[in-house]
Amino acid sequence: MILTMLAVFLAHVLLGLPLFLALLTTAVVGFFFVDPGMIPRMLPQQFFGGINVFSLMAIPLFIMAGNLMNASGLTERLMGLARLLVGHLRGGLGHVNVVSSVFFAGVNGSAVADTSALGSLLVPAMQKEGYSRAFAAGLTAGSSLIGPIIPPSIFMILYASLTNTSVGDLFLAGVIPGLLLGLAFMGMNAWHAWRHGLPKRGGLPRLGELGLAALAALPALIAPFIIVAGIVLGFVTPTESGALTALYVALCGILLGGLRLRDFWRALLDTARLTSAIFLIMAASATISWLLSYAQVPAQFVSLLSPYIDNAVLILLLLSAITFVTGMFMEEVSALMLLTPIFAPVAMMAGIDPVHLGVVITLNITIALITPPMGACVFVAAAVSRIEIVALFRTIWPFVLTAIGVLLLLILFPQLTLWLPAAIG
Repeated sequence: MILTMLAVFLAHVLLGLPLFLALLTTAVVGFFFVDPGMIPRMLPQQFFGGINVFSLMAIPLFIMAGNLMNASGLTERLMGLARLLVGHLRGGLGHVNVVSSVFFAGVNGSAVADTSALGSLLVPAMQKEGYSRAFAAGLTAGSSLIGPIIPPSIFMILYASLTNTSVGDLFLAGVIPGLLLGLAFMGMNAWHAWRHGLPKRGGLPRLGELGLAALAALPALIAPFIIVAGIVLGFVTPTESGALTALYVALCGILLGGLRLRDFWRALLDTARLTSAIFLIMAASATISWLLSYAQVPAQFVSLLSPYIDNAVLILLLLSAITFVTGMFMEEVSALMLLTPIFAPVAMMAGIDPVHLGVVITLNITIALITPPMGACVFVAAAVSRIEIVALFRTIWPFVLTAIGVLLLLILFPQLTLWLPAAIG
């Protein structure tokens, strides 16, 4: 059954069928193995039921907040602060790229949006500073992985809805891994700058200049604290936090004069397009997830890994390897929706904390965004950088390996993810 469904899915993807239709067709094939009579009753029920979850409403709201942030000019303010903080170092613009991703991650939660917003601005500037276009595009795609790890995170919201895990704990658990990822990419950029003799640009910023830049970026820097503090302290739900953040960013854009009516309308349309695509994929994936559960595939998977169930590190390594390979050939949202219901029971039996598992799976799924042949961020980076996709795929592997290194660190030292939720909770 599984092999047939996988073959049908791959065949339809290769034929160019839209992803949600490929998933639905795969579900129909699976129903024929289980009970064809269930198709008219269970398929529509699971399709619409899969997205009839209140917490998922946070996703379009956080996407909207990120789009409004770009439209209102707040992204440029964050980049200006990042430039003053690290721009004077050797390979300064590469560091600016990474630090800007850290700042931007606190509002949007989307790696693709990060790549699009920062790539078009920073890649040409980095090339003028002496970077190769391929490395600049690769660093932009790589640093965008910070977006889904530092809160808010669309992937973490999806994981929480599937496992009944606290969104607030997941958001807190992602802070230290996200910063570690940023430091790893900054180290990689520093080594590249030293190796290629890239010059320093300017000296240390004056205190007054840094203060003005921080004041200009303050409205954007406040947004992450609204998101995390509101959810963790129990003042708002994730959905309400998303609405509050979108409203806050819109008001900042209006009051600061950077957000015009046509910009607001364009951000609204972009949000609607991206949300529609995500929710269609989620609905189709939820149908397959229910079908696999009905066919007791998770139980079979648990029994398959039962000989190793006493070794939590080995289980996480096995689950990560499966997720990594799956993410290379499947869209990230659908991979998360399909694998989480299968992996969660295994992790529970191995004694793995669901919050720790959530961060590990999220980072795995996120790495797939820059992994050939389906890495969405690589395609976006290639488009905004005007570089051949094949050339970028050849140069992306050091960034993939750097992210895998951080992932292995998190697997070996779970306290890196669990310390902050425990300390604040």
